[in-house]
Amino acid sequence: MVFSSATFLMAFLPITLVLYFLTPSRAGKNVMLLALSLVFYAWGEPTYVVLMVASIVCNWAFGILIAKSGQTSMRRLWLICDLVANLALLGFFKYQGFLAENINLLVGFELVRDLELPLPIGISFYTLQALSYIIDVYRNKIRYQPNILYLGMYIAMFPQLVAGPIVRYETIQDQILNRKETLPGFAAGLRLFCVGLAKKVLLANMVAILAASMLSQGGSHIGMVGAWAGLIAYTFQIYFDFSGYSDMAIGLGKMFGFSYLRNFNYPYTSRSATEFWRRWHMSLGTFFRDYIYIPLGGNRVSTRRWVLNIFVVWFLTGFWHGAAWNFILWGLFYGVLLILERNWINGFMAKRPGWLQHLYGIAVFMAGWLIFWIEDMGVFARYGAAMIGYYGLTGDSTFWELQAWNYLPVFAVCVVACLPTVPWLRMRLTCWLTGARPLSMGEFMARDIPNPKRSSVEGLCDFGLDEASLAALPAGKYRLYCLARVGVDLCLLVMLLVSIGFVISGSYNPFIYFRF
Repeated sequence: MVFSSATFLMAFLPITLVLYFLTPSRAGKNVMLLALSLVFYAWGEPTYVVLMVASIVCNWAFGILIAKSGQTSMRRLWLICDLVANLALLGFFKYQGFLAENINLLVGFELVRDLELPLPIGISFYTLQALSYIIDVYRNKIRYQPNILYLGMYIAMFPQLVAGPIVRYETIQDQILNRKETLPGFAAGLRLFCVGLAKKVLLANMVAILAASMLSQGGSHIGMVGAWAGLIAYTFQIYFDFSGYSDMAIGLGKMFGFSYLRNFNYPYTSRSATEFWRRWHMSLGTFFRDYIYIPLGGNRVSTRRWVLNIFVVWFLTGFWHGAAWNFILWGLFYGVLLILERNWINGFMAKRPGWLQHLYGIAVFMAGWLIFWIEDMGVFARYGAAMIGYYGLTGDSTFWELQAWNYLPVFAVCVVACLPTVPWLRMRLTCWLTGARPLSMGEFMARDIPNPKRSSVEGLCDFGLDEASLAALPAGKYRLYCLARVGVDLCLLVMLLVSIGFVISGSYNPFIYFRF
């Protein structure tokens, strides 16, 4: 089951909300969330829900053993055992086929049988969450969770189960028993869910049609125009799909009283690969930074060792995304680029105009998505040849047959939605209401966008005025403020209804996280 399905929107979510808020006690609500999350997962993975339960039991038991062991050697032993158990589970189900294929190719005969195991959805996400819990218990950063049901709720909770964000236990440990569900909080979560659903259904799914069409036809048939249109479409698809799903997850968590950290921070405004990875899938980036890069020594080592650390981290980042060589190449592409940026490119680009820096940033992540998108190296070569004009402007097709021009209005909307347009307009309105000096877009991005706490996930729908500020507004401005709030909610309601209409009608609705 996924958030953008009729089953979830029309049945599971309403029933879950009713059952959750009818449950009286905090302990009861936690157990209810665990039970409903297992139902959510079992809906599409009835067999693999056993793996989920096994992961919960394993990490609960090892967490207690690590916490209660007095000797450092025993704590380390239990940590290693848990790491081996988690990574073996992930490795077997996600990488068995990939390893078998490449071993057999290397030796020239079938030495290892490919079991053709279906990948348990979300196993990469909940495994990393479990690992972060165990490692933080070992580091004494958090207290172990003695209640297996509460830990189970953390690992299996459906909002972030299938596609993230990767929520660390330290983020929500106090919220397990002490969170408070409020009407304003629920409303803020619902607003964010509406935004995320619209991103997924109205933008990502729309451009996904063009991306899939161009890729399936092949480079020789679509030429340079079709190849670039397909890559642009995929660039928008993966952002609005993934960030939309994260927005929905964070919004759902807020409905239940949880505050998850932001996962995307307008990454397509980046001017470098380094900046891009500070804005894209931030929960994954901070995981690899805190649990792999820094323990390896980070950048406080010799240059040679630092280069090795970068390659290890980015090899693992690529391999985590999928069991295919293109993902490994994608990870190493960013590893090499980050090394070059630190030593040469960033210094050179810092002296260039801002528009050229942005153009470089766009070229970087689009090149990365091309590698990420196409698994078959033969298809990749032909598609890349088409992009540089090897098959002409339109290949074997006519400009009319490609139909790429039909998507120009959608591309324009996507460009606006990639920028902090709505938060900037909200800031301008707030400044006008309070008499403060409004910021230009450049000033706003320099102040707010690098700071997730200032440009929070709720910022899309929240004007940020407290009661004292509202009380100080003149009557006329206060009425305009109320009209603006009502207008925002009406727009979100329309977006929700239109999105639900598209979902119910059975429109194209790909699920791109099956490899994760």
